[in-house]
Amino acid sequence: MKSKTDLLERIELLENRNKRVEADKAWETSWVRRLSIMALTYLVIVAYLHFVIHVNPWLNALVPVTGFFLSTLTLSIVKKYWLDKL
Repeated sequence: MKSKTDLLERIELLENRNKRVEADKAWETSWVRRLSIMALTYLVIVAYLHFVIHVNPWLNALVPVTGFFLSTLTLSIVKKYWLDKL
């Protein structure tokens, strides 16, 4: 049989793990994450359009960023629908 201290240590480890998992879940749905990905995508596309394609990059780079933003909104709707059907 496990001692009380072993059980308390296991409980503490589980609680710490649960906190990490909850934080990861919160990050996956956070606006900070979405905006960070959008900003990085925008800057990469601006650089590509400016140096490779030679078109107005600041305006044209909004297309993939907008696409990403819309996909994050759409995927959450699709995910909710999918979970409701399970």
